Amino acid sequence: MTISDHIEVLIIDDDQDVADAYQHLLEVAGYQTLTATDPLQALTLLHKEWPGVVITDMYMPGMNGKEVLQRIKSLDNTLPVILITGHGDIPMAVDALQNGAADFLQKPLQPAALITLLDKHLPKRKQLIEHRKRLRQTASDVLLGDSPLIVKLRHQIAAAESHDKDALIEGEAGTGRHTLARMLHSQTNMGKGPLIQLCGSKVARTSDLQRAMLNAREGSLCINHLPAMPTETQHWLCRFLLEQERLAKREVRVLAIIEGTAEQAVEKETLVPELFYFLSQARFVIPPLRQRASDITLLFRYFLEASCQKLNKPVPVVDKAYLNTLNRHTWQGNVLELRNVAELYAIGIVKLTGQERTKSLDQMSSPLDDLIDSYEKQVIEDALYLFGGRINEVSTYLQIPRKKLYLRMKKHNLDKADYKAG
Repeated sequence: MTISDHIEVLIIDDDQDVADAYQHLLEVAGYQTLTATDPLQALTLLHKEWPGVVITDMYMPGMNGKEVLQRIKSLDNTLPVILITGHGDIPMAVDALQNGAADFLQKPLQPAALITLLDKHLPKRKQLIEHRKRLRQTASDVLLGDSPLIVKLRHQIAAAESHDKDALIEGEAGTGRHTLARMLHSQTNMGKGPLIQLCGSKVARTSDLQRAMLNAREGSLCINHLPAMPTETQHWLCRFLLEQERLAKREVRVLAIIEGTAEQAVEKETLVPELFYFLSQARFVIPPLRQRASDITLLFRYFLEASCQKLNKPVPVVDKAYLNTLNRHTWQGNVLELRNVAELYAIGIVKLTGQERTKSLDQMSSPLDDLIDSYEKQVIEDALYLFGGRINEVSTYLQIPRKKLYLRMKKHNLDKADYKAG
């Protein structure tokens, strides 16, 4: 069982009378509270998305307040913890602040001081949890799919919350790397500033990067093909990022896009290791479509419906066999390739395995025999596309013997190998 979201304050104190006194005080002040005398039991109640504040005594048998703080911070580093200390425990309380405590109060407790702290930390916590929910919804709308890899990526984006750290985005072309960069830019205060795009291969000298940095002030600079930048320019960027970190003042957020993995680029000596270190503090890897095959049908239908809506036309029926063909395809172009296929399908063009054909009939300007031959070829091609060139299934689908099918294919110069997916 976990603590419900309507509870705003969790009070942990091994003395039941003291815990009850705190609870009475806060409930009179209008707070929804819950008490626990066993720290271990209290920790089992907490969850990462709880929008509340923890108040814990410093000295308790079995587990002290500092240990409670450490356990809570391992669950969610942003969850506010207020420590209640004795008069002589100031050094310990200061140490706890340095290790993530939100605040501390001395005994005897001053009710007004406690309420002031709750009024300070509780609204921030609720706002943060709402922000996380919005991020997850945004990520779900943009990074579609239910496969474990894409769900994990959405959780990682939500966990990034509102920090403005520089980020490394890895993945193959067509997976949505630039879409993710735009999302990361918009979710922080840097999103109020510009998002400047820069291609690393177009950077001939350090001054090119410096100009882009100037244009991106108070915003983000998205660098595509980062390893293509000159080594001396990468070293300059390292020094720039280090200076921002030292001053604790971020003028520009760098969002770097790398095709493949950063380790490969470091191994090839095209990416400076120090720069990799700075950027990898926030690292996002977008999986290729072939590693999330369970999302292919969902994505195809989504893109098809979106295209038909733009064209103001009804969504066509998609045969299950065609969806099977889509699922067998290797998708070297990833989500971008799938979206193109869906958009073409919406206007009546079937495209798979690098080939295409229109479904519309030719104009009625040919002799009847030629039109019949053309239609027969089109029907056989359809079936070959749908079943990836597998003759047994094509034969069953068209309800003609295999031998007769081969003869018709030979007549129309059709080769089953041309229609095999992947």
